[in-house]
Amino acid sequence: MKPLRTILAIALCCVASIAAAQGISEEPPELTGPKPDPMESISAAPLERYVTDDVRQMRAYPEQPPIIPHSIEGYQLSVNANRCLSCHKRENSLGTGAPMISITHYMTREGQMLADVSPRRYFCTQCHVPQADTEALVENTFTDMAEMGAQSAGDQ
Repeated sequence: MKPLRTILAIALCCVASIAAAQGISEEPPELTGPKPDPMESISAAPLERYVTDDVRQMRAYPEQPPIIPHSIEGYQLSVNANRCLSCHKRENSLGTGAPMISITHYMTREGQMLADVSPRRYFCTQCHVPQADTEALVENTFTDMAEMGAQSAGDQ
């Protein structure tokens, strides 16, 4: 008789948990705002305005990849072509006046020097982005060491 009671108690618990789970079947709220009618045309948000003054921006944190200070609209960046390298590659930078890409872009993971840009550094926009005139998505509380009163070792 005891095994029968145990089986009935387990079955009752299962039924109760299934019933409770069905009671909590509300859909979670949408993350992208109100759900539009599927047939309704929605206008796209305006594109951000890129800063195109060619002035190099101060980095927001140490080791930040430099920001692109000019428009790259229409630049081809594919496996077959990289327009950035036409100005910033080592042999082209002197004639164009553009800053040469870092020597680290010519190295393998193991530190072996290459004659050309490393394949893992070929797609510039995986790290470098053009500066856009927009509001920050996340508040930046970075404070530079110089602003905190730190001095260089040679200043003392």
